[in-house]
Amino acid sequence: MAGRDATARSSHHQQLLGGRNSYSKTDPDATFMRMKEDHMKNGQLKPAYNLQLSTQGQFVINYSLHSNPTDTLTLKAHLQRYHQLYGFYPSTCTTDAGYGSEENYCYLEENHIEAFVKYNYFHKELHQESKPKKIYGLLENLHYDPQEDRYICPMGQPMEKSGESSGKTSTGFIQNYTHYQAKNCLGCPLATACQPGKGNKVLKVNNRLQLHKARAKELLTSPIGIQKRKQRATDVEPVFGHFKYNKGRSRFMLRGKEKVDVETGLLAIAHNLAKMAG
Repeated sequence: MAGRDATARSSHHQQLLGGRNSYSKTDPDATFMRMKEDHMKNGQLKPAYNLQLSTQGQFVINYSLHSNPTDTLTLKAHLQRYHQLYGFYPSTCTTDAGYGSEENYCYLEENHIEAFVKYNYFHKELHQESKPKKIYGLLENLHYDPQEDRYICPMGQPMEKSGESSGKTSTGFIQNYTHYQAKNCLGCPLATACQPGKGNKVLKVNNRLQLHKARAKELLTSPIGIQKRKQRATDVEPVFGHFKYNKGRSRFMLRGKEKVDVETGLLAIAHNLAKMAG
């Protein structure tokens, strides 16, 4: 009997988790997320929801709640809710670097949404361009030969295509990789910086993601892209600040995702009415 009870409890916990790594006993829909609420800003784990907002002129035009702390996994659901509200997708989407995944870029492309979406290290790349500093071995510092489909290492050695592989993300999205390998790294003076460990250097390249990142960088560094990046910082961020500090809503009052969704909607309506009256 004890064994059966333990199995039943384990199954119940797994069902409540639903693929998450934690849940709150006082609100099973909430997930423990790191909050920078202590005076040292070190971060504390507290049950929370990941709130996503879309704004225009600091008016809330769409919101969605998520039990996953990773912003990357919220964009598709957030845009789907937008489509449910208005019957169409927005023509453009501007975000920070937390949303720049291959799956999101593909989703935006499929729905004809122009992606002003930063990827990880976008700002680092811009900083390196303004202050050039070669880091040997990084993909962006290697020359690509499209005619031969190969990379050239800093020492001039060609890295030929050696195979392909694929992987699946936590959401089931399939990613395809092409492998390139150098032929002789033995004795190379850059080997330590370029290829830690033994053997010849191997590159694992997601070509589709590289194309999406190149397109995103082109958009983000264009005049309209720079304007949209500035606008995002002065459009959606002040709304979050208004909710948290001016309205004192750094924590939700209700429990359960359905109730918290209603609470957020009422807060958004009050915010928009105040903006209209002001």
